[in-house]
Amino acid sequence: MTLNPLSETPHIPAPAAPERRRTTSTPTRILAQHAVDALLDKRGLEIRVMDLRGVSGVADTFVLATGESELQVRAMVDAVRYGIADAVGEKPWHVEGNDHMQWVVLDYVDLVVHVFMPEKRAFYALERLWGDAPAETVPDTASGADVRLLQEEAAPEARSEASPDAAA
Repeated sequence: MTLNPLSETPHIPAPAAPERRRTTSTPTRILAQHAVDALLDKRGLEIRVMDLRGVSGVADTFVLATGESELQVRAMVDAVRYGIADAVGEKPWHVEGNDHMQWVVLDYVDLVVHVFMPEKRAFYALERLWGDAPAETVPDTASGADVRLLQEEAAPEARSEASPDAAA
């Protein structure tokens, strides 16, 4: 604690915020592939990958999915957390929404996974909010490795082609 010389009142520095840093060097696309596979394994609906590089500083990649019940949302969230932890030893930097299972956010810094109940997904409409970002809908029969946006540094033209299948 130091004294502010102008007011003689104590100045208490704010606690340092936890640093937003990844715990492994695993490429974001690999984390996202594992997330997609876990969501598919739990029969997630409307799985969509968005490439936010060049559009936002929030993250490089969003993976969005919908569950039909709170139980399914919990199973999907757990599958992503444990799937990524088991495969590459990475844990989310932050998790939000675990209390109500309506919209759960798993923040891996460069990757953010959003798992919604249908009403919340429709209400918040992240696909529309980030509509300038290239996006790709993942078919139920695919795997994370099949997603063009998640393949070895997809060339800009591949990202453009995968893009506006606008909210398909």
